[in-house]
Amino acid sequence: MNIRPALSISAVERETGLGKDTLRVWERRYGFPQPTRDNHGERVYPVEQVDRLRLLKRLIDHGYRPGRLFAASEEEFSSLCRACAAKSVVEPGGGDELVSHAIRLIKANDASVLRQALHQAMMRLGLQGFIIDVVAPLNQAVGEAWMSGELQVFEEHLYTEQMKALLRQAIGNLPPGVGRPRILLTTVPEEQHLLGLLMVEALLVLDGATSISLGTQTPLLDIQMAAMAHKADVVAVSFSAAFPARQVAPQVSHLRQLLPSEVELWVGGTGAQRVVPQPGVIVLATLRGALEALEAWRDCGHGDHPPVSHDQR
Repeated sequence: MNIRPALSISAVERETGLGKDTLRVWERRYGFPQPTRDNHGERVYPVEQVDRLRLLKRLIDHGYRPGRLFAASEEEFSSLCRACAAKSVVEPGGGDELVSHAIRLIKANDASVLRQALHQAMMRLGLQGFIIDVVAPLNQAVGEAWMSGELQVFEEHLYTEQMKALLRQAIGNLPPGVGRPRILLTTVPEEQHLLGLLMVEALLVLDGATSISLGTQTPLLDIQMAAMAHKADVVAVSFSAAFPARQVAPQVSHLRQLLPSEVELWVGGTGAQRVVPQPGVIVLATLRGALEALEAWRDCGHGDHPPVSHDQR
Protein backbone atom coordinates (compact mmCIF):
# COMPACT_ATOMS: atom_id res chain seq x y z
CA MET A 1 0.00 0.00 0.00
CA ASN A 2 1.43 3.40 -1.02
CA ILE A 3 1.46 6.03 1.72
CA ARG A 4 1.22 9.57 0.45
CA PRO A 5 3.94 11.77 1.99
CA ALA A 6 3.19 14.80 4.09
CA LEU A 7 3.40 18.17 2.33
CA SER A 8 5.33 21.33 3.13
CA ILE A 9 3.44 24.56 3.76
CA SER A 10 4.39 25.81 0.28
CA ALA A 11 3.03 22.64 -1.30
CA VAL A 12 -0.19 22.96 0.72
CA GLU A 13 -0.58 26.54 -0.50
CA ARG A 14 -0.26 25.33 -4.11
CA GLU A 15 -2.59 22.37 -3.59
CA THR A 16 -5.37 24.23 -1.79
CA GLY A 17 -5.10 27.88 -2.76
CA LEU A 18 -4.95 28.83 0.94
CA GLY A 19 -2.16 31.25 1.79
CA LYS A 20 0.55 30.46 4.31
CA ASP A 21 -0.64 33.25 6.60
CA THR A 22 -4.18 31.85 6.55
CA LEU A 23 -2.91 28.37 7.45
CA ARG A 24 -0.95 29.73 10.41
CA VAL A 25 -3.88 31.86 11.63
CA TRP A 26 -6.25 28.89 11.45
CA GLU A 27 -3.72 26.76 13.33
CA ARG A 28 -3.63 29.28 16.17
CA ARG A 29 -7.31 30.28 16.18
CA TYR A 30 -9.10 27.02 15.42
CA GLY A 31 -6.52 24.34 16.21
CA PHE A 32 -6.58 23.12 12.61
CA PRO A 33 -4.62 22.22 10.63
CA GLN A 34 -2.23 20.45 13.00
CA PRO A 35 1.09 20.12 11.18
CA THR A 36 4.04 18.19 12.47
CA ARG A 37 7.64 19.31 12.03
CA ASP A 38 10.34 17.89 9.79
CA ASN A 39 14.02 17.48 10.68
CA HIS A 40 14.59 21.17 9.96
CA GLY A 41 11.72 22.31 12.17
CA GLU A 42 9.52 23.24 9.20
CA ARG A 43 5.78 22.55 9.16
CA VAL A 44 4.63 19.46 7.25
CA TYR A 45 0.97 18.56 6.75
CA PRO A 46 -0.49 15.01 6.58
CA VAL A 47 -2.39 14.42 3.34
CA GLU A 48 -5.64 13.83 5.23
CA GLN A 49 -5.43 17.37 6.58
CA VAL A 50 -4.64 18.70 3.09
CA ASP A 51 -7.77 16.98 1.74
CA ARG A 52 -9.81 18.64 4.48
CA LEU A 53 -8.25 22.01 3.69
CA ARG A 54 -9.26 21.66 0.05
CA LEU A 55 -12.85 21.07 1.14
CA LEU A 56 -12.71 24.10 3.42
CA LYS A 57 -11.39 26.27 0.59
CA ARG A 58 -14.19 25.21 -1.75
CA LEU A 59 -16.84 25.88 0.87
CA ILE A 60 -15.37 29.31 1.61
CA ASP A 61 -15.37 30.07 -2.13
CA HIS A 62 -19.11 29.33 -2.03
CA GLY A 63 -19.67 31.92 0.68
CA TYR A 64 -19.33 30.01 3.97
CA ARG A 65 -17.38 31.70 6.77
CA PRO A 66 -14.42 29.86 8.34
CA GLY A 67 -15.83 30.27 11.87
CA ARG A 68 -19.00 28.42 10.94
CA LEU A 69 -17.10 25.63 9.19
CA PHE A 70 -14.71 24.99 12.08
CA ALA A 71 -17.59 25.00 14.57
CA ALA A 72 -19.59 22.46 12.53
CA SER A 73 -19.82 18.83 13.55
CA GLU A 74 -18.64 16.16 11.10
CA GLU A 75 -22.25 15.49 10.14
CA GLU A 76 -22.93 19.18 9.58
CA PHE A 77 -19.71 19.62 7.62
CA SER A 78 -20.56 16.69 5.33
CA SER A 79 -24.03 18.11 4.84
CA LEU A 80 -22.58 21.49 3.82
CA CYS A 81 -20.28 19.76 1.32
CA ARG A 82 -23.21 17.90 -0.22
CA ALA A 83 -25.31 21.07 -0.37
CA CYS A 84 -22.45 22.98 -1.98
CA ALA A 85 -21.99 20.25 -4.58
CA ALA A 86 -25.74 20.25 -5.30
CA LYS A 87 -25.66 23.99 -6.03
CA SER A 88 -23.06 23.39 -8.72
CA VAL A 89 -24.83 20.61 -10.57
CA VAL A 90 -24.34 21.00 -14.31
CA GLU A 91 -27.38 22.39 -16.08
CA PRO A 92 -29.16 19.90 -18.36
CA GLY A 93 -27.81 19.87 -21.87
CA GLY A 94 -26.46 17.76 -24.69
CA GLY A 95 -23.39 16.65 -22.76
CA ASP A 96 -25.16 15.92 -19.48
CA GLU A 97 -25.57 12.20 -20.14
CA LEU A 98 -21.92 11.88 -21.12
CA VAL A 99 -20.87 13.71 -17.96
CA SER A 100 -22.75 11.20 -15.81
CA HIS A 101 -21.33 8.29 -17.81
CA ALA A 102 -17.79 9.67 -17.45
CA ILE A 103 -18.18 10.03 -13.67
CA ARG A 104 -19.22 6.37 -13.46
CA LEU A 105 -16.18 5.31 -15.48
CA ILE A 106 -13.86 7.40 -13.32
CA LYS A 107 -15.29 5.78 -10.19
CA ALA A 108 -14.75 2.37 -11.79
CA ASN A 109 -11.13 3.33 -12.54
CA ASP A 110 -11.68 2.19 -16.13
CA ALA A 111 -9.19 4.50 -17.84
CA SER A 112 -9.25 2.82 -21.25
CA VAL A 113 -13.05 2.87 -21.58
CA LEU A 114 -13.13 6.45 -20.28
CA ARG A 115 -10.60 7.53 -22.90
CA GLN A 116 -12.58 5.75 -25.62
CA ALA A 117 -15.87 7.36 -24.58
CA LEU A 118 -14.32 10.82 -24.52
CA HIS A 119 -12.63 10.30 -27.87
CA GLN A 120 -15.88 9.17 -29.47
CA ALA A 121 -17.65 12.25 -28.08
CA MET A 122 -14.95 14.46 -29.53
CA MET A 123 -15.30 12.83 -32.95
CA ARG A 124 -19.08 13.23 -32.82
CA LEU A 125 -19.22 16.82 -31.58
CA GLY A 126 -16.09 18.23 -33.13
CA LEU A 127 -13.24 19.59 -31.05
CA GLN A 128 -14.81 22.98 -30.28
CA GLY A 129 -18.19 21.53 -29.29
CA PHE A 130 -16.47 18.85 -27.23
CA ILE A 131 -14.40 21.36 -25.25
CA ILE A 132 -17.22 23.82 -24.59
CA ASP A 133 -20.15 21.44 -24.14
CA VAL A 134 -18.44 18.42 -22.57
CA VAL A 135 -15.01 19.15 -21.10
CA ALA A 136 -16.00 22.36 -19.29
CA PRO A 137 -19.05 20.89 -17.50
CA LEU A 138 -17.23 17.61 -16.91
CA ASN A 139 -14.35 19.43 -15.19
CA GLN A 140 -16.88 21.08 -12.88
CA ALA A 141 -18.71 17.82 -12.24
CA VAL A 142 -15.49 15.99 -11.38
CA GLY A 143 -14.51 18.73 -8.93
CA GLU A 144 -17.88 18.67 -7.24
CA ALA A 145 -17.93 14.87 -7.12
CA TRP A 146 -14.60 14.95 -5.33
CA MET A 147 -15.90 17.60 -2.95
CA SER A 148 -18.95 15.54 -2.04
CA GLY A 149 -16.80 12.46 -1.43
CA GLU A 150 -18.06 10.64 -4.51
CA LEU A 151 -14.58 10.62 -6.04
CA GLN A 152 -11.18 10.17 -4.42
CA VAL A 153 -8.19 12.43 -5.12
CA PHE A 154 -6.46 9.77 -7.20
CA GLU A 155 -9.61 9.36 -9.30
CA GLU A 156 -9.71 13.10 -9.97
CA HIS A 157 -6.06 12.86 -11.06
CA LEU A 158 -6.87 9.89 -13.30
CA TYR A 159 -9.50 11.92 -15.12
CA THR A 160 -7.25 14.96 -15.49
CA GLU A 161 -4.39 12.95 -16.98
CA GLN A 162 -6.70 11.18 -19.43
CA MET A 163 -8.21 14.47 -20.58
CA LYS A 164 -4.83 16.18 -20.92
CA ALA A 165 -3.53 13.30 -23.06
CA LEU A 166 -6.63 13.43 -25.27
CA LEU A 167 -6.41 17.19 -25.81
CA ARG A 168 -2.67 17.06 -26.50
CA GLN A 169 -3.30 14.44 -29.16
CA ALA A 170 -6.12 16.49 -30.68
CA ILE A 171 -3.97 19.62 -30.80
CA GLY A 172 -1.13 17.63 -32.37
CA ASN A 173 -3.45 16.42 -35.13
CA LEU A 174 -4.50 19.96 -36.08
CA PRO A 175 -2.69 21.76 -38.92
CA PRO A 176 -0.01 23.96 -37.34
CA GLY A 177 -1.23 27.51 -36.90
CA VAL A 178 0.43 30.04 -39.17
CA GLY A 179 -2.01 32.94 -38.83
CA ARG A 180 -2.22 35.80 -36.41
CA PRO A 181 -2.35 36.52 -33.64
CA ARG A 182 0.70 34.68 -32.37
CA ILE A 183 -0.32 33.63 -28.86
CA LEU A 184 2.08 32.55 -26.14
CA LEU A 185 0.37 30.30 -23.58
CA THR A 186 1.65 29.40 -20.14
CA THR A 187 1.10 29.68 -16.39
CA VAL A 188 3.08 31.60 -13.78
CA PRO A 189 5.30 29.93 -11.17
CA GLU A 190 3.44 27.77 -8.63
CA GLU A 191 0.47 27.32 -11.01
CA GLN A 192 0.65 23.67 -12.02
CA HIS A 193 -2.78 23.19 -13.60
CA LEU A 194 -2.51 22.65 -17.34
CA LEU A 195 -5.91 21.38 -18.42
CA GLY A 196 -7.58 24.79 -18.82
CA LEU A 197 -4.64 26.04 -20.85
CA LEU A 198 -4.89 23.07 -23.21
CA MET A 199 -8.61 23.72 -23.70
CA VAL A 200 -7.98 27.34 -24.70
CA GLU A 201 -5.05 26.39 -26.92
CA ALA A 202 -7.19 23.92 -28.87
CA LEU A 203 -9.92 26.52 -29.45
CA LEU A 204 -7.45 29.16 -30.62
CA VAL A 205 -5.58 26.85 -33.00
CA LEU A 206 -8.90 25.70 -34.45
CA ASP A 207 -9.62 29.35 -35.27
CA GLY A 208 -6.34 29.78 -37.12
CA ALA A 209 -4.21 31.43 -34.47
CA THR A 210 -0.57 30.47 -34.00
CA SER A 211 -0.02 28.86 -30.60
CA ILE A 212 3.31 28.82 -28.75
CA SER A 213 2.88 26.77 -25.58
CA LEU A 214 5.46 26.91 -22.78
CA GLY A 215 3.58 24.55 -20.48
CA THR A 216 3.24 25.49 -16.83
CA GLN A 217 5.18 27.45 -14.20
CA THR A 218 7.20 29.79 -16.37
CA PRO A 219 9.05 32.58 -14.53
CA LEU A 220 7.75 36.03 -15.45
CA LEU A 221 11.04 37.21 -16.91
CA ASP A 222 11.15 34.11 -19.09
CA ILE A 223 7.61 34.84 -20.30
CA GLN A 224 8.82 38.32 -21.26
CA MET A 225 11.84 36.93 -23.14
CA ALA A 226 9.75 34.25 -24.85
CA ALA A 227 7.20 36.82 -25.99
CA MET A 228 9.99 38.81 -27.62
CA ALA A 229 11.76 35.78 -29.09
CA HIS A 230 8.55 34.45 -30.65
CA LYS A 231 7.24 37.90 -31.66
CA ALA A 232 4.03 37.19 -29.77
CA ASP A 233 0.99 39.38 -30.27
CA VAL A 234 -0.71 38.01 -27.15
CA VAL A 235 0.41 36.36 -23.93
CA ALA A 236 -2.28 34.15 -22.37
CA VAL A 237 -1.94 32.88 -18.80
CA SER A 238 -4.29 30.74 -16.73
CA PHE A 239 -5.06 30.73 -13.01
CA SER A 240 -6.91 27.85 -11.38
CA ALA A 241 -9.11 28.08 -8.31
CA ALA A 242 -6.31 26.45 -6.32
CA PHE A 243 -3.85 29.28 -7.01
CA PRO A 244 -3.45 31.52 -3.92
CA ALA A 245 -5.93 34.38 -4.38
CA ARG A 246 -3.63 37.01 -2.87
CA GLN A 247 -0.98 36.32 -5.50
CA VAL A 248 -3.13 36.64 -8.64
CA ALA A 249 -3.34 40.43 -8.94
CA PRO A 250 0.36 41.08 -8.21
CA GLN A 251 1.43 38.43 -10.73
CA VAL A 252 -0.81 39.89 -13.44
CA SER A 253 0.28 43.46 -12.74
CA HIS A 254 3.97 42.55 -12.77
CA LEU A 255 3.66 40.58 -16.00
CA ARG A 256 1.74 43.43 -17.62
CA GLN A 257 4.59 45.79 -16.76
CA LEU A 258 7.16 43.44 -18.25
CA LEU A 259 5.41 43.03 -21.60
CA PRO A 260 5.56 45.58 -24.44
CA SER A 261 2.46 47.76 -24.53
CA GLU A 262 1.36 46.38 -27.92
CA VAL A 263 1.32 42.80 -26.61
CA GLU A 264 -2.08 42.00 -25.11
CA LEU A 265 -2.27 40.01 -21.88
CA TRP A 266 -5.18 37.56 -21.66
CA VAL A 267 -5.98 36.06 -18.27
CA GLY A 268 -8.28 33.05 -17.98
CA GLY A 269 -9.24 30.23 -15.66
CA THR A 270 -11.35 30.13 -12.51
CA GLY A 271 -8.84 32.31 -10.69
CA ALA A 272 -9.17 35.05 -13.32
CA GLN A 273 -12.23 36.42 -11.53
CA ARG A 274 -9.82 37.84 -8.95
CA VAL A 275 -8.13 40.08 -11.53
CA VAL A 276 -8.89 43.78 -11.25
CA PRO A 277 -9.52 45.33 -14.70
CA GLN A 278 -6.59 47.37 -15.95
CA PRO A 279 -5.38 48.66 -19.32
CA GLY A 280 -3.83 46.01 -21.51
CA VAL A 281 -5.33 43.10 -19.58
CA ILE A 282 -8.27 41.15 -20.98
CA VAL A 283 -10.04 38.78 -18.59
CA LEU A 284 -11.48 35.68 -20.24
CA ALA A 285 -14.50 34.90 -18.08
CA THR A 286 -15.45 31.82 -20.13
CA LEU A 287 -14.02 29.60 -22.84
CA ARG A 288 -16.07 31.44 -25.40
CA GLY A 289 -14.46 34.58 -24.04
CA ALA A 290 -11.19 33.41 -25.59
CA LEU A 291 -12.84 33.23 -29.01
CA GLU A 292 -14.42 36.64 -28.48
CA ALA A 293 -11.03 38.11 -27.56
CA LEU A 294 -9.55 36.56 -30.67
CA GLU A 295 -12.27 38.07 -32.84
CA ALA A 296 -11.86 41.46 -31.18
CA TRP A 297 -8.10 41.39 -31.76
CA ARG A 298 -8.65 40.74 -35.46
CA ASP A 299 -11.42 43.33 -35.72
CA CYS A 300 -8.95 45.95 -34.55
CA GLY A 301 -7.03 45.40 -37.79
CA HIS A 302 -4.01 43.73 -36.21
CA GLY A 303 -4.12 40.93 -38.73
CA ASP A 304 -3.45 43.34 -41.60
CA HIS A 305 0.08 43.97 -40.43
CA PRO A 306 3.17 41.75 -40.00
CA PRO A 307 4.15 40.76 -36.46
CA VAL A 308 6.02 43.38 -34.49
CA SER A 309 9.77 42.70 -34.31
CA HIS A 310 10.24 43.16 -30.58
CA ASP A 311 14.00 42.61 -30.78
CA GLN A 312 14.36 45.64 -33.07
CA ARG A 313 12.45 48.02 -30.81
